[in-house]
Amino acid sequence: MIRIILVRHGESSFNIVSKVQGRGDRTQHSHLTDRGSQQASLAAQALAEIPIDFAYVSPLYRAQQSAEILLKGRDLNPVSDELLLEIDLGKWEGLFFDDIKAQFPQQYDYWLNSPYQLCLDGVYPVVNLFAQARQFWQNLLARHDRGTVLIIAHSGINRALICTALGLDETKYHYFQQSNCGITVLNYRSSQWQLEAMNVTSHLQELQGSPFPPVRRNHQGQRLFLVRHGETDWNRDKRFQGQMDIPLNSTGKVQADKTAQLLAQVQIDRAWSSPLLRPKQTAEAILQHHPQVPLELVEDLREISHGLWEGQLEEEVKLTYSHELALWQSRPHLVQMPEGENLKQVWERASRGWQYILSNLPVGATGLVCAHDAVNKAILSSLFGLSPDSFWLFKQGNGGISVIDYAQGITGSPRLQVMNVTSHVSGSILDRTAAGAL
Repeated sequence: MIRIILVRHGESSFNIVSKVQGRGDRTQHSHLTDRGSQQASLAAQALAEIPIDFAYVSPLYRAQQSAEILLKGRDLNPVSDELLLEIDLGKWEGLFFDDIKAQFPQQYDYWLNSPYQLCLDGVYPVVNLFAQARQFWQNLLARHDRGTVLIIAHSGINRALICTALGLDETKYHYFQQSNCGITVLNYRSSQWQLEAMNVTSHLQELQGSPFPPVRRNHQGQRLFLVRHGETDWNRDKRFQGQMDIPLNSTGKVQADKTAQLLAQVQIDRAWSSPLLRPKQTAEAILQHHPQVPLELVEDLREISHGLWEGQLEEEVKLTYSHELALWQSRPHLVQMPEGENLKQVWERASRGWQYILSNLPVGATGLVCAHDAVNKAILSSLFGLSPDSFWLFKQGNGGISVIDYAQGITGSPRLQVMNVTSHVSGSILDRTAAGAL
């Protein structure tokens, strides 16, 4: 397996004044601020316990500065790679965003709402950036077949790298947030990608006042916290539970309490949960810090029904359904659970439940949703128009938190701010919660 740790550079002198950087900064003109250096130091601390075998960095100065801080104390020289350069925004580079909005109103509208259509002097910057990202992955996978690779780059190219790894095209460019020194973890195994965690910023909490990215300045819609329940005995034992009503175990209760503590200072206006005990107990722990918020149970958020597999260990299922189990682990969208569901059915009801939640969350409000591994994966996949064959793309750990913003309201495009933060329960950027049967 290859593990990719993707980090955006720390805050720069251009970031703080809302000036376009792009790739034109080959000198020290745009550089890390003191805050940016602090962010990089905190990211280095968050990654300290993870061995890193290889490192790649953008040639631009702000990324090089960040790499020096991130790799301090490690006997590792990063490779400077032109394919990690930030998006080329040509004549916009060095201008303030407010000036661009005034001088190039139509192009600025493209940038905000359909950036893949933006054309500057005959060049399509986002389209070119995605081609650049695909070439980077092709080169990297030709060089490495195992180990942990650290990549230090920029917001735009990082988003293009995430999208192309997940099989998403240029239309999803704005769907992923990349904060300064936010950490993303991707895994590549047997020609399959998995997004383990995305834009984790909990290590920056003391510096930014929150473990999560702030609501953006132009935010006019809704924010949702999507949480997977804490651990059960059946999670730990790799026993299929599906719709069996298994409660949290002692570890799961601790995870729920730690999740509650992380969300204690977050605004929560509405809350929904699957009716099964494990997410309901997790939601109730969180809402102890928000006693004015009622909890509504939503049937469509129930976990996938594994039918006759429920109550069995993976090894027990293998004895009777070896072919189906192997297919579930490789091409799960082709599996019909005996006397249970298939993923198409889960996709349909999870999407229906999510739309119900969105329609009942007022503009400007923040919602909490507690559910399950398969249901959360279906919801996340649906945000990007992905079908059930994408099931293993998104990892969901026990107590994992994802944050989704609808900045322009529920009819606009979602933005995944954060995905699968488990550092509060596992003590690591990596997801070290129970893995195995759902």
